[in-house]
Amino acid sequence: MVNYQFEGRTAVITGGAQGIGFAIAERLLAGGARVALWDANVDALQAALIALNTEAVSAVTVDITSLAAVEAAVAQTESASGPIAMLVHSAGIAGANAPVADYPEAEWKRIIDINLNGAFHVNRAVVKGMVARNYGRIVNIASIAGKEGNPNAAAYSASKAGVIALTKSLGKETATFDVAVNAITPAAARTRIFDQMSQQHIDYMLAKIPRGRFVEVAEVAAMVAWLVSSDNSFTTGAVFDLSGGRATY
Repeated sequence: MVNYQFEGRTAVITGGAQGIGFAIAERLLAGGARVALWDANVDALQAALIALNTEAVSAVTVDITSLAAVEAAVAQTESASGPIAMLVHSAGIAGANAPVADYPEAEWKRIIDINLNGAFHVNRAVVKGMVARNYGRIVNIASIAGKEGNPNAAAYSASKAGVIALTKSLGKETATFDVAVNAITPAAARTRIFDQMSQQHIDYMLAKIPRGRFVEVAEVAAMVAWLVSSDNSFTTGAVFDLSGGRATY
């Protein structure tokens, strides 16, 4: 395993208390980073702190649907751990499975608010400091659903497509600085997000992956580690697939 060097740098990982975000935290900590886990789940955050068991990690409870809350989290993190050099935006929900014709309006708005508006709030609040310091690495975790659209998951698919477009726009806006903004589009990983999905939808996703399995969280963390490293000094505004061969563009 390649361990990139992150000594002296602070990373924020949203949704970092579990699943993909937690695996990324482990990988960045192994490289010497200071890591701030942002999550809305207080109990999960406390469990993550115990599991990681290092003074290099801290936790901030934050509702990413509120820009003011996110800006407060930035101030709290930077006061405790120093300037944010790396952001991995992993927080998100799957939401209900239903066809568009029957999709509840309130559920649509909830998913868009968390997955897309939340991504906007987090990127907006963190990138300002990166530009001012002329250094930063951002990785937004989207989904292969954002490129291909999953049936009975239009809200989730649309929100992740929005995250991809947000990433491309921000990558262009910051391209003259030493700030890299990229997205990844993984196939599904077997995490607690599966609890929000019907078995039929899970079976559909697996059937679409030529590898014949779901992505492992450690495989996602490996790609993210390079994207947030100083070695990634040129690529920005790009989308990297971890779809096991599913992606067609």
